[in-house]
Amino acid sequence: MRRRWYTETMQILFIGDVFGQPGRDALLHWLPDFKEESGVDFVIANGENAANGAGITSKLALKLLDGGVDVITTGNHVYRQKEVYGFLNVDERIVRPANYPARSPGRGLTVRPATDGSEVAVINLAGELFMNSGMSPFRLVDRLVDEAAELAEAIVVDLHAEATSEKVAMGHYLDGRVTALLGTHTHVQTSDARVLPGGTAYVTDVGMTGPLESVIGVRTDIIVQRFLTELPAQFAVAEGSVRLNAALITQEGGRATGIETIEEILPGG
Repeated sequence: MRRRWYTETMQILFIGDVFGQPGRDALLHWLPDFKEESGVDFVIANGENAANGAGITSKLALKLLDGGVDVITTGNHVYRQKEVYGFLNVDERIVRPANYPARSPGRGLTVRPATDGSEVAVINLAGELFMNSGMSPFRLVDRLVDEAAELAEAIVVDLHAEATSEKVAMGHYLDGRVTALLGTHTHVQTSDARVLPGGTAYVTDVGMTGPLESVIGVRTDIIVQRFLTELPAQFAVAEGSVRLNAALITQEGGRATGIETIEEILPGG
């Protein structure tokens, strides 16, 4: 595949974990105007919680893609909905962690065109610490980055991980080799967004696009009772206003020149 280089500054928007219908609806309502006003050229969203907070279906993935998202990344809940397995295999606009078994449905790297036709590579990884991913992302990231660099100038990595240390270490390891290393999974936006010395935009966790008054998306009463009693409980997506978290990366020549975290409080459906 022939890659096409960027000639001007480019804006890449990454949207934090989209949680259930409240997150989906808020994102799809907010995104078109923001893209136009901010001159966004490429949109990535983590959608692993889009289906009632646990996984994603092909129908919901297509809604996000039709609504302005260019690539969907996922994480440890990607296989919760069996219906999506075939979609993961055939649609290049959705990725799953590359360090999952090779025989598992889907791919961990994709390359898609931005608004000007230039290519953007998106790599999805899962953390090893506390995540049971089966393989450290450090063991295969070099190969993935080398492959992506042959196909695109801008490379964005979503590291879906629990441990802050693992994300920080990966950011420094890839500094200067990728455009952005963005953490997801904890659903709480961190305050450490910056461009690392080599030109890689970094933030430990982008945050969540889901119910504001919740415990990372789930109804607070359910989670509080679970902590009080240690008894299992059926999770339910909270309702009400939505906190939309995202990161906007400015890049030129494959190197980040800026990163801005976004928090919007939006009305619920």
